[in-house]
Amino acid sequence: MEREGRFSQWLRRRSRSADDTAAEAARAREDLLLASAAAGFPLAPAACPEGYGCSCERIGCPTPGRHPVSFAWQTQASSDPEQILRWARSRPLANFITATGLTHDVLDVPLSAGESALERLEREGVEVGPVAATSDGRMHFYTTTRGTPDDEDEWWPCELDCHPETMDEHPGMRWHCRGSYVLLPPSRLEADGGAGLSWVRAPERELPDPLTLLEALTDACAVYVAAQPDEFPEYERASWPVR
Repeated sequence: MEREGRFSQWLRRRSRSADDTAAEAARAREDLLLASAAAGFPLAPAACPEGYGCSCERIGCPTPGRHPVSFAWQTQASSDPEQILRWARSRPLANFITATGLTHDVLDVPLSAGESALERLEREGVEVGPVAATSDGRMHFYTTTRGTPDDEDEWWPCELDCHPETMDEHPGMRWHCRGSYVLLPPSRLEADGGAGLSWVRAPERELPDPLTLLEALTDACAVYVAAQPDEFPEYERASWPVR
């Protein structure tokens, strides 16, 4: 009886420990999401990786865990902390995206290029805003947005503009602006939770003008493209001259 009692106590302690760990992880997740909301980023729930697929249950989902739950994500996106908490607590496994082109844009580059550019920018004393890294090899630089003016002619297009459906067309630098989104830390890229997104520079940093970062990012991407000849077609490599 004593042996069974000790075993039962051990099970209860282990259960409490697991519950405490889960509660701590949930609080940490909420804190990260609220920090992004406080920075003014509009958030919306996204799917999450599940097994070898996606929680959306779409057969052969091409982007498991990397897309919004709702087709109305652009109008649904919010930075209201109460709404963020409702979503986070009702969807404890959900990833989150932030809609770009509303309050901020994101310059999205290969991780090694981003690390090189970040080192250069900080060495030159250029103010860098929030920066996130993904475990699958990308780095996100948050900047002020080009906006959504009423007059379409006032909005200047860019050949680097990247919308969710054109991600594969931009293996080098991607400019997420109007109509696009990126996953937000602490989103998970794998079902086991071992890979995901993390902040390299905190979300509360002031957003820089994208043009102050563009030269360093472009140069770093040019070096990256030149070193990956098999990944980029010749015409694309030609458009990224190494300075």
